[in-house]
Amino acid sequence: MIVSIIIVLIVALIVIALWVSAVQQHKEKQEAERRKELTKQKAIIEETEEALMNSANIPLSENLIRTLQRRIYEALNTMVNNSQTSKALKSRLSEAKTHLSNPVKDNSSEALTLPSNDKQLVGLIQGIKKLRSILRSEHSKGRIDSQVFVLEDKRLEKLQLRINIESQIKRGLSARSASMVGSARQYFEKAQATLNAVTYTDEYVTTKRQEVEGYLEAISVELRASNASALKKKTEEEQDDLDILFAPKKKW
Repeated sequence: MIVSIIIVLIVALIVIALWVSAVQQHKEKQEAERRKELTKQKAIIEETEEALMNSANIPLSENLIRTLQRRIYEALNTMVNNSQTSKALKSRLSEAKTHLSNPVKDNSSEALTLPSNDKQLVGLIQGIKKLRSILRSEHSKGRIDSQVFVLEDKRLEKLQLRINIESQIKRGLSARSASMVGSARQYFEKAQATLNAVTYTDEYVTTKRQEVEGYLEAISVELRASNASALKKKTEEEQDDLDILFAPKKKW
């Protein structure tokens, strides 16, 4: 009898130990998932804030600004739900909610100002690419209306094209003024290829195509004139050599 009771107690202790272990593992798993989710949302916030910072010189529409603000708010809201004792997160969530209720200035109609150096230019292009990536992500989550998404993505695509074309033309003109005709032609040809690859036509694309074609034609005229001048000079030099060779020998 005593042996049976001892066996039952041992089995009970084993069951209790297994249950405690399972509960502990479940809690650890939940905690790991909670931390993973917090890290994910923190990365989303940092990515969005970085996109806003990098796009400081990009004219943004009200819809795009609201999309970015809402993305930060949703990420903070998820973090608060996963860390309800954090006063700092709750404070940030309150600030994000206030930003959503404040009026936003639509800058989409403002002209785009290109940076003066290549590093800033690369940063500007990366900022636009990141904005387009965020737009696609938010649209896939159903947070952006399809019509708004298409409109905003197309606007950013045109801004990206404008930066590309304007920078190539600027480099081409700079190379041409430095008498680097070959390099200038390469820049203009690259701009022309980019414009020809565009699947739509608007006033900007049409104007820039004509402008780039004009630069390339002017370079072709310059090269033809330069080649003709070089050929003429070479012919004259060869003729001088022949004149010397066949000239009457002087008698001394």
